[in-house]
Amino acid sequence: MRMILAVAAVLYSASAFAQTDKPPMVGDKPLVQVKPKGAKGIAAGTKEAAAKPAAAPKGKPQSVAARLQACLDTDDGTKDRLNCYDAIIAPTPKPKPAKAKGYADCRFFKEEDERLACFNGFAESIPKLPKS
Repeated sequence: MRMILAVAAVLYSASAFAQTDKPPMVGDKPLVQVKPKGAKGIAAGTKEAAAKPAAAPKGKPQSVAARLQACLDTDDGTKDRLNCYDAIIAPTPKPKPAKAKGYADCRFFKEEDERLACFNGFAESIPKLPKS
């Protein structure tokens, strides 16, 4: 019984010594917390900011289909909607693209109107996903 009491006293006193008011130091400088890099330098009204689709909710990333459907909220036939699609799937134009079999093939169209119509066709045909 005395042994258990002695071990408890040693552990209790050690935890009391471990607590201190001073922050941890490296040499003579206190440790600092590093902040994650963000999208610095992008103003709200710039072209780059307009090209980015709406941010995904924190925690669970959105699927490509959900992000394409989010672009449908932008006015139809506008450059902003095409920029939204291009931010999701970057365009890589080909001189003579084949007929698109999926939304990923829309990136091969050189003409913006053709690319926008292609994306619209596939984004509108995707079944509406339940919002969770």
